[in-house]
Amino acid sequence: MKKPFRTKRRAGIALALMATAAVSVAAAGGVRDFLNSENPVKRGYAIVPPGVVLNLAGKNRELVGLGSYVVNTSGCVDCHSHPTYSPGGDPFLGEPERLNAEEYLSGGRQFGPEITSANITPDNTGKPAGLTRREFIQMMRTGHNPKDPPGSIVQVMPWPVYGKKTELELTAMYEYLRAIPSLPDNTHPGP
Repeated sequence: MKKPFRTKRRAGIALALMATAAVSVAAAGGVRDFLNSENPVKRGYAIVPPGVVLNLAGKNRELVGLGSYVVNTSGCVDCHSHPTYSPGGDPFLGEPERLNAEEYLSGGRQFGPEITSANITPDNTGKPAGLTRREFIQMMRTGHNPKDPPGSIVQVMPWPVYGKKTELELTAMYEYLRAIPSLPDNTHPGP
């Protein structure tokens, strides 16, 4: 009589393990689906502002998407686009959000009498703010813009925060900025 009990017990344990495994597999599929839906590269492409046409020729598409995610979710637009929102598109006024694509990341926001945010769109050579990738990453990590006098530190920009980003994130930001349209410098607006 003891053998059937052991067999039933073993069968019950086996069934419980199989059920647990099935739940784990189902949960893993759910996690996989969730991670795929939350993919920052896909999200990055979804949040490129309407009216901003990306030039993907010769660019790493994965890095561009990730870079868009980082740039468009970390405040770059708030400081480097002036104004940030198009007329009728300011969510702080209860309007449906519409970023200012016409002046997207072209600089011009004033921070006191002597500091103006830079144009970080590509220059005529295709380099964002005229910086190489290496110079860009160095500036984001140290606050030193190689175009400025030695020893000067970029003020207002939260480079100590951006400097904590990974090499991949900073490279992706640079790749995205290479892909956005080059816009006229908005840092010295006319009368």
